[in-house]
Formats: sequence, C-alpha cells, structure tokens
Amino acid sequence: MDGITKNRSMKVTNMTEGKPIRLILAFAVPLFIGNIFQQIYSMVDTMVAGYNLGDNAIAAIGATSALYGLLVDFAWGMNSGYAIVVTQHFGAHDRTKLKEAIAGMMKLDMAVTAILTVLSLVFLKPMMRFMNIPDSIFAEAYSYIAIICAGMVFTICYNMFAGILRAVGNSRTSLYFLIFSSLLNMGLDVLFIMVLGMGVAGAALATVIAEIVSAALCGVYVFRHYRSVLPGRGEFHVTKEMISELFSQGFAMGLMLCAVDIGSVVYQRANNGLGEMFISAHTASRRIISIMMQPLSTIASASSTFVGQNWGAKKTGRIKQALRQVMGMEIAWGLFACTIVYVFGGMLVRFTTGTEDTGIVSNAVMSLRWHLTLFPVLGCLLALRTAMQAMGQKKAPVISSCVELGMKAFAAVFLIPQLGFFGTCITEPVTWVFMLVFLVLAFAVQNRKMFAEGAWFPERRKRFTTY
Repeated sequence: MDGITKNRSMKVTNMTEGKPIRLILAFAVPLFIGNIFQQIYSMVDTMVAGYNLGDNAIAAIGATSALYGLLVDFAWGMNSGYAIVVTQHFGAHDRTKLKEAIAGMMKLDMAVTAILTVLSLVFLKPMMRFMNIPDSIFAEAYSYIAIICAGMVFTICYNMFAGILRAVGNSRTSLYFLIFSSLLNMGLDVLFIMVLGMGVAGAALATVIAEIVSAALCGVYVFRHYRSVLPGRGEFHVTKEMISELFSQGFAMGLMLCAVDIGSVVYQRANNGLGEMFISAHTASRRIISIMMQPLSTIASASSTFVGQNWGAKKTGRIKQALRQVMGMEIAWGLFACTIVYVFGGMLVRFTTGTEDTGIVSNAVMSLRWHLTLFPVLGCLLALRTAMQAMGQKKAPVISSCVELGMKAFAAVFLIPQLGFFGTCITEPVTWVFMLVFLVLAFAVQNRKMFAEGAWFPERRKRFTTY
C-alpha cells in the first residue's frame, strides 16, 4: 500500500488497520452527503414541478419512478458487485489483480449500459401501459421518463467512477462533484420550468445535464489522480476467471436489486390503478422515505467497503466487531427518523410537493408512518445484506430479494385491490421483517459452517509488497 500512500495526489483509506467504527463513520459522512444530493435530483424535480405545474405534474414524474429504478438499479447493482471485487483485491494488496478488475469493470459497464439504454427506449411505452398509468398523465410521464432513460449512460458512468474511488477508500471527492451538479440541477429546473415553460420534460432535461457534468468531472479526476491503479493501454486484457468473478458478483447484486424493482413495478402498477391522488401521495411519501433512508443505506454501504477490504486482508475479527456496532447505529437512526415523521410528517409533505390537497397529505403521512415505524428493521437488514455481499456470500441476499418480489406481487394481486392505499402502505414494512428474519437465519447457518471449516481466518497481515 506504500506505493499508493506516497502519491499525494491520491486519497486512499486503508480500513484494515485502526478502530472500525471510526473508519466507517469517517468514510460514511461524505458518502451520506453525496447520497443526499443524489436524492435532491429527484426531490427538486418534484418540488419545482409541484409548485409551478400542479399535482398532475407530481403524478406524471412519480408514475414511472419504479420503472426507471428497475433499469438504473440493475446497472448500479452490477457496478456495486464489480466494486466489491475491486475492494477485495485492494484489501488483499494485489496490484495486478486490482488493475485487471478495474479493466473488467469498465468493459462490462460499457456493454450493460448499451443494452439497457436500447431496451428501455424500445420497450418504454409498452412498459408504461403495463404499469397502468392514467391517460390523463401518460404523455407527460412519457416525455419525462424517455429523456431520463436516454441519459442513463451518464448516471452509470458516474457510479462507475465513484465506485472505483470508494473501493480505495475515497468517498469525499465524488461528493464535491455531486454537490456542484445538484446545484446546477436546481438552477436548470428553475430555468427550464419557470422561465422557459418546458413542463416536466424540462425537469428531466435538467437532471440529465447535471448527470453529464457529474460523470465528466468524476471521470477526469479518476484518470488524472489514480493512474497508478488504472489499467494502461496494454493492460486491458481481462482473463476469463476475472470476468467470471466480476460478472458473478455483479449479476448477483444486479439480480438482487432487479428482483426488488420488478416487485416495485408490479406494486406501483397496482397503486397507479387507485387514481391520481394516490399516485401523488405515494410519490410524495417515497421522496421523503428516500431521504430518511440515506443514513441507513450510507452506513451499510460504508460498512460494505470496510468488510470487503478486511475480508480481502483475512481479518474477520474486525468484521464481526464492526457489524455489531453498525447495527446499533442503524437502529438508533431508525428510531430518530420515526419520531421526526410522526411529529412533522404533514409539514414535510406540504414542503416537498407544494400541495394543499388534504387527501394527498393525509395518505402520504399514513405511508410515512407505516414505513418509518419499521426503519430499525430495515437498517439491520441493509447492514447484514451488504456485509454478506462484501464477503462474497451471494445466494442469501438474492433469495431475500426474491422474497420481496413475492411479497410485492402478492400485494399487487390481493392486498392493494382489497385494502386500497392502506395495502400500499403496509407492503414494504411487512416485507422488511420477513427478509430480515431470513437473512439472520442464513447468516447464522453460514457462520456456523465457516467456524467449523476454519474459514474465519486468524488475524494476520499480508503486506502490499507489489505497490
């Protein structure tokens, strides 16, 4: 690792030494701020559209959110899986494998991006019809999601470069680019919607331009400051073994999120059938839930980088210690966020949407209260799932996502038609409970096997002699 740390232009964090919780928090804070600004992309679209175009614009933007999530999350999941392999080789101090993993990551990302972009644009309208989007908002919804899908390549490029930075312990730099692009997005939303009157298409265009800027800035930074870990011109040959390792890890992550999002598409289709008021209520609550979820997902993500590096370094005692502390933080934030929503839920809905419709507000608050009451469960679920993925345990996280798919399909067919919006509100919280129970059991079984087989390696350090 000395070869990296001597290069002052490169910011890296070795998480195989030092206090686990301090390292995780230091890594998580900039990651959290960055995730918040990513959420601001969609939040600002909703706010500016709601205040200036009315409740139908909120419904148009929100009606296809699950569909876009399905596409982007699959690519993002693949990228996260690749990054786990990069993180493990960084932790193992194997420079040759590290470069090869990054080369494979870039090649696979190019292929996945091209396929997803073409498929999304060709099959967009049939998918929207399947999702039962009302005719009154169909045209606006299509204009919004078509522009967003056309710019998906820039979102994936940013996540690829940010994933490389996170793999070597740098979570700050991509934050700066996100802050700048988020501020740009806000300004462009005002320009395109309020000044030029471009409607929801203007909101989509503002988001895509901001994503182009963030991807370009992050990419230039990586190529300027991390040349020593990037593959050179003659180093883009990737072995079949590395491609297999990257693809299996990436596909497992992508499949996991894809299963979740397919469930969300079916689930949102059922909710769309309830009418525009409930679409708007669901959209408003999802925006707030996404913001409130960021500390949970950020801590889990930072923990994943910690686990990946220490797994590569064969320091499993540090992993067990960190996992206990991370779950304690997840539970604490879940309880705090639940309190905030119970006290200020209505105010938050009005602020983020600009609506005064009492039906939208009351239903959105009901959704918020049901979801955030079980946030401690969600936090433990995310922490456990990301840790298992970082240790290369792919099957249980994927199966847990299939459980979520099944629960959402059940809700779409039975709960929501029978219970209305109340069925929408309770589906995900109940699903989190089932998923956590399954993962706890799977983790306990796998740990018992590893202890018996001696796979929880003794503490020792393998020096990074190749750097």
